[in-house]
Amino acid sequence: MRILILNGANINFLGKREPDIYGGTTYTKLSEEIIKKAEELNISVEIFQSNSEGELIDKIQSSFGKTDFIIANPGAYTHTSIALRDAFLSVKIPFIEVHISNIFKREAFRHKSYFSDISVGTITGFGTYSYILALYAAKNYFNHD
Repeated sequence: MRILILNGANINFLGKREPDIYGGTTYTKLSEEIIKKAEELNISVEIFQSNSEGELIDKIQSSFGKTDFIIANPGAYTHTSIALRDAFLSVKIPFIEVHISNIFKREAFRHKSYFSDISVGTITGFGTYSYILALYAAKNYFNHD
């Protein structure tokens, strides 16, 4: 099983950006934890982060035929990017939408996601552990569908 972990805007600033909301885990540490858990679950992962919407779209498109599943944290693009939504729809790779914070306990503009209705599911509010939960969920989805 091949999974792309796709991270959008500002995720690279974990541990520095608003630790009261996103916690103290750095992006490097998060990546290491994801890789370790993926190895335990016999999952091949590629981790990609960009602050650029176009680069995220390019990565989704280049994953066509090469990736079985995507775990995506689009960051602020969750609430703004129809272009990213269209990219997910065009490749038809199943994906889970992940958020570190509980977007529904935050500002009203963060309550709208352009991805939730086209994703397999959404995991939100469990800190960086949301990614680990998503690995388990992806493996379960892949083994049962």
